[in-house]
Amino acid sequence: MAQDVIEGARAPRRRGLSLRRAARRKSTIAFLMALPLILLILLLVVYPALYSIHLATLNRSMKRFVGIGNFLFLFHRETFWMVVKQSVIFACTAVFFKTLIGIFLANFVHTIPTKGQRKWRGMLMVSWVIPTAISTITWFWLFDPSYSAFNWLGAKLFGMAPVPWLGDPYWARFSVILVNIWAGTPFFMIMYLAALKSVPEQLYEAASIDGANWWQRLWYVTLPMMRNIISITVLFSLIVTFANFDIVRILTSGGPVDMTQIFATWAFQIGIQGNDIPLGSAVSLFMFPILGVSAYFILRGVRRRSNEV
Repeated sequence: MAQDVIEGARAPRRRGLSLRRAARRKSTIAFLMALPLILLILLLVVYPALYSIHLATLNRSMKRFVGIGNFLFLFHRETFWMVVKQSVIFACTAVFFKTLIGIFLANFVHTIPTKGQRKWRGMLMVSWVIPTAISTITWFWLFDPSYSAFNWLGAKLFGMAPVPWLGDPYWARFSVILVNIWAGTPFFMIMYLAALKSVPEQLYEAASIDGANWWQRLWYVTLPMMRNIISITVLFSLIVTFANFDIVRILTSGGPVDMTQIFATWAFQIGIQGNDIPLGSAVSLFMFPILGVSAYFILRGVRRRSNEV
């Protein structure tokens, strides 16, 4: 009898040990299955990042160690601070408007009957599906000073004088931001549309019973339920927009007078065209502290809201 009692007490412990062994085995299998992807990330992301840090500490001929000399040199260049300012303006303005337009389009598509949503999603995703380089070349012709379709329409419909879209510094900055918004907004729309699908209908019904109008339902129900996905999408887009290269390179090549240069295009100009790879690496590395600070505050907000829930 006593032996049966002892065996009964040991049975749960054995089950617990077997469960832990099974979980450990599954974790090992999962790690081994993910190992090729981890190695690929190390090869294509971590190694180039570490190598760029090494390059940034060398002189122009890449034969002598100069430490932080390249960074100190950049700090004393007026163009560098102009690039920092323009990169921040470019990224923050584009992401802000992509977020606003994405929320509007997501709500628009969400209110359409289910049968019509597929057609609208397909049409609105076109600008994101087309390769950016190809669509940017089309925009380049639309902005062309001699044959611009925008100038032709403005002159025919409103009698406007031709606008130097890519020749004037401020119009050029407006143009590259506009194209970035056009290309990136569908990503925001599809992410927010997926988030809207997960908002319980009972919340909208309760808000309607309380007399809430469309704007109040959006502000007090929809946006609070979407805060985390909005934050993650903004962070992802900030990273991609800061590292944007093709749009600015094709439209303006950083001109006129370096007024549309951002980190990626200026690093290319200095490192590849100017044959100063260490200095170009130093320019590109300045994106990391800016994006690191942004990621810290955005993810901290996401974590705090998750803990509150």
